[in-house]
Amino acid sequence: MGLAATPLYRLDPVHTRVLFAIEHAGFSHALGTVSGSEGELYFDPSDWAASRLDVRVPITRLDLGDAKWNQATLARNLLDGERFPEARFVSTRVEPVDDTHARVIGGLTLRGVTREVVLEVTLNALKRHPLPPFRRTAGFSATTTLSRHDFGLTAWSSMIGDSVQLRIEAEAVRDRSGAGDEPPAAAPAAPVAPEPPSRSTP
Repeated sequence: MGLAATPLYRLDPVHTRVLFAIEHAGFSHALGTVSGSEGELYFDPSDWAASRLDVRVPITRLDLGDAKWNQATLARNLLDGERFPEARFVSTRVEPVDDTHARVIGGLTLRGVTREVVLEVTLNALKRHPLPPFRRTAGFSATTTLSRHDFGLTAWSSMIGDSVQLRIEAEAVRDRSGAGDEPPAAAPAAPVAPEPPSRSTP
């Protein structure tokens, strides 16, 4: 199936979140999230190899649970959120594993540096959403591990580990211009008041 014929989905920024974990001075793994990612996904579960993904991640929405930690992480010597407010992932190929799993390979651009990464992806569900507006929705979980040094993030090496574990939970909604969605459930008809009895002429 060509890309033009592959259904288009758009990431739901409310239900898409990136979780990251990184070692903190050997004591623990700091956990943070980034919400609000947006992007486009061309996806047909019967043809994983034809899938394409383009995602933009708003780095400035990073949250480590503490305002000072957030500020330090977005500082110029680390993520440099002022100059590079977004990360971007663009897939280059998809390698199916089975009906619900695949490896998505692509370029991740972070802090102006692009490196190839491999996402291990699980398709959780592909069905009509049970709530209005009842759009066809795909749900995915994905994991990967990055080296922060690969992206030039070398500051605080004695305090911050190099390995960054990523977990991504994403929902993507079928584009409204796409055909083939199930129609939304019909709203119940409003009750019709009975006609008042006609008066007879005296």
